[in-house]
Amino acid sequence: MISQLLFLVVLVAGFGGFAWQVRKIRANINTGRERRMGGTAAERFNKMLLVALGQQKMFKRLTPALLHLVVYVGFLVINVEVLEIVIDGLFGKHRVLGVLGPVYSALMATNEILGALVVVAVAALWWRRNVSKVRRFTGPELRAWPALDANIILYIELVLMAALFTMNAADVKLHQLEGKELAGAFPVSSLLVGLLPDSPTALHFLERAGWWAHIIGILLFLNYLPSSKHFHIIMAFPNTWYTRLVPQGQFSNVESITHEVKAMMDPSYTPPAPPTDADGNPVVQRFGAKDADDLTWLNLLNAYTCTECGRCTSVCPANLTGKKLSPRKIVMDTRDRIEEKHHAPIIFRPNRDGEGGSAAVSVEENTLVRGYVSTEELWACTTCNACVEACPVNINPLDSIIEMRRYLVLEESAAPQSLNVMMSNIENNGAPWAFSPSDRLNWADELFVTSK
Repeated sequence: MISQLLFLVVLVAGFGGFAWQVRKIRANINTGRERRMGGTAAERFNKMLLVALGQQKMFKRLTPALLHLVVYVGFLVINVEVLEIVIDGLFGKHRVLGVLGPVYSALMATNEILGALVVVAVAALWWRRNVSKVRRFTGPELRAWPALDANIILYIELVLMAALFTMNAADVKLHQLEGKELAGAFPVSSLLVGLLPDSPTALHFLERAGWWAHIIGILLFLNYLPSSKHFHIIMAFPNTWYTRLVPQGQFSNVESITHEVKAMMDPSYTPPAPPTDADGNPVVQRFGAKDADDLTWLNLLNAYTCTECGRCTSVCPANLTGKKLSPRKIVMDTRDRIEEKHHAPIIFRPNRDGEGGSAAVSVEENTLVRGYVSTEELWACTTCNACVEACPVNINPLDSIIEMRRYLVLEESAAPQSLNVMMSNIENNGAPWAFSPSDRLNWADELFVTSK
C-alpha cells in the first residue's frame, strides 16, 4: 500500500509539474496577435497526419529520417510498457497486461527489438552531432544550452533503455529461478540474463530498481521537455494542424492599411472600430513586429515547435553565401525573447546578464528587433521560401522576418537605401524604375517595323 501511495505521489508530481509548465508556455503563445486561419478541418487533419505523424518531410534526407523513425516508433511502442507500469503501480499488480496472451508477447517482443534499435540509432545520432559534425548542427545559435540540450536527450534515451532492459532481464531470470513462466516475450533481455547474479534478492532489487528508474526517468523527461528542443514531440501536432493553408510565399496584409486603402477607393466604406482594452481605451498596435509579442500567436507556436535541426538554415541561400541570416536563429531568438519577457520553464531561463554579470539592458528596454535579431539578418533574407519548404514540422520563419521588416519600414523608415529608392520610384512613377510613365515606351520608337 505504501508503494502504491508513493507511486501516486510521484505520478501526480510528474504530471503536475509538466502541466504547470505547459500553462506558462500557453500563456506566452497567447500574448501574440490574432491570426485568422482558413481551410477546413479535414485539410488540417490530413496535413497533421502526413507531416507530424507520418514524418512526410523528414524523408527528404534519408539517413537522418531512418534514424529518427526508429527513435520515433520506439518512443510510441515503448509507451505500451509505460502504460502497464502506471497500472501496476497504481493497483499493486505485476505485468497486468499479460492477460492479453499472444498479443502481449508480440507487443513486448516488438518493444524490446525497437528498444535495441533505439540504442543503435541514438549512438549514430550522437556520432553525427559530435564526431562527424554535420554542418547544420553547428552555428553561433547552437552554442551553450542548445548544444548541451541536443546531447542530454540522447543520454536520457540510453538511460531509459538501460533501465528497461535491466527490469525485463531481472524479471526473466527471477521467474526462471522460481520455475515460473513470465508473461510476454523478451528476445533482447533474455540475452542479458547471464550477466545478472543468481541471488533472488539481488534480482528482485534490480527488477524494482529498473522499474522505478524507468518510470521516474520518463516523468523527469516529461518535465524536461518544455525546456528542450524536443518539446516538438508534443508541439508538432498543433503546429501542423494550424499550418497556413495558402500558396507558398503569399504574404498577409496589414489590416489597418487594408482598411485605409478600401476607404480611399470607396468613400462609402466604413472602417471597423479599433480594438479596445479592458478599460475601453483604443489599443494602438504597431505596424509589423518590434518585439516577440507583436508577432502572431502562430509565430510563437512555431517558436516552441522548433526542432533546431538546422534544415532551414542549411538551404538558406543567404546563409550559404556567408551572410549572418540563419532562419533557425530567428525562430530560437523569438522563443528566448518571449520567455525572457513573460514566462520561462523550470530548467531553462534565458540569460539576461551582460558580460559583466549585471543586467546590461533591462527586459523592458530590450526588444526582439536589434536586441536579438539584427537588421543585417533581416535584410539578408531573399524571401525565397526555402526555409519554409525544408522545415519538417511546417515552421514559417519567413513570416516572422517579414513582420519585423514591416516594423522597420513602416514605423522607423529604416529600410536600406536601395529599397527606399525603389519605393520612391513606385510612389512617383508607378513603377520601380526612375522613368516617367509617359516615357516608358520611348524605347520602341526606333524599332524597325516593316510596312504592310
